[in-house]
Amino acid sequence: MFDKLSFISEKYDELTKKVSDPDIIADQSKWQKYAKELGELEPIVKKYEEYKKVKEGIADNKELLGESGLDDELKELAKMELSELEAQVEPLESELKVLLLPKDPNDDKNVILEIRAGTGGDEAALFGADLLRMYTRYAERAGWKTELMELNETGIGGVKEAVMLIKGKGAYSRLKYESGAHRVQRVPETESSGRVHTSAATVAVLPEVDDVEVDLNPNDVRVDVYRASGNGGQCVNTTDSAVRLTHEPTGLVVTCQDEKSQIKNKEKAFKVLRSRLYDLKMQEQNDEISQQRKSQVGSGDRSERIRTYNFPQGRVSDHRTGVTLYKLDNFLDGDMDEIIDGLITSDQAEKMKNF
Repeated sequence: MFDKLSFISEKYDELTKKVSDPDIIADQSKWQKYAKELGELEPIVKKYEEYKKVKEGIADNKELLGESGLDDELKELAKMELSELEAQVEPLESELKVLLLPKDPNDDKNVILEIRAGTGGDEAALFGADLLRMYTRYAERAGWKTELMELNETGIGGVKEAVMLIKGKGAYSRLKYESGAHRVQRVPETESSGRVHTSAATVAVLPEVDDVEVDLNPNDVRVDVYRASGNGGQCVNTTDSAVRLTHEPTGLVVTCQDEKSQIKNKEKAFKVLRSRLYDLKMQEQNDEISQQRKSQVGSGDRSERIRTYNFPQGRVSDHRTGVTLYKLDNFLDGDMDEIIDGLITSDQAEKMKNF
């Protein structure tokens, strides 16, 4: 680990010189590349510097205590400082290990989040609407921007299917653990006997990807246009603004009718299709590396039940970490950090076992 840290420190010094070089500053694409690398290494180097100062302090105090003729007061101060410094070593080493863990290349990307009502009919669709609001509120709390790309509603305010783009720093790094089946237990408004029903919705979290990251041949995509349907709007049922894309090699289908413009709907639909193809490619790679897949907090499998929302008890339980919170209303209002932080910590702990 320390050989790697020394190498990173040297690399950091080299990059610091490069970003100050007038010739490199003149080439903005090259400068941005080096600046990005420098930014990624900086937290590791700063923490390593802190660690080295603590180790130096320990060595200095031990040397001081080894001197003969040291007065009692100074000796006591040296012992206290030595004890405080030694207590910092293990936590700092743990932090350095976490910083050195392989970084998910998608962590800094925006998110395409998909919600689909599962078993449970109207109640599942109403739960889908709850989830859409929950993630929208979480994004607002984090200072991220949201853009609804597709919405298929029911007549009673439920959501059969929704696709939302979430833009912001660290969006994928925090939301990637949300992929899977979410189960709800509550008494539906239509239930006269007060019996608790169980229904579910699935969530898929995909990183937004650039054109260059996915080999998408336009000839493989069938584009169909049709009249949008939904509530209100002059363009509804009057112009062919809605777009359906069918990727023939995989059978993936994407629809978009959120915009009045057919061109904008087409752009959005291709964005979603690229992300789904990228996700498919990543799933295939993960299948090949089975051990790595087992070490993750969640595989991202859409059928994997990850969380239960129990309304009668006011609780939300995450089945991967075993965490249960009795503040369901707050959680559905976007106060999700406690569970997400636990998932990140658990994921890091699993990865550190193989460090």
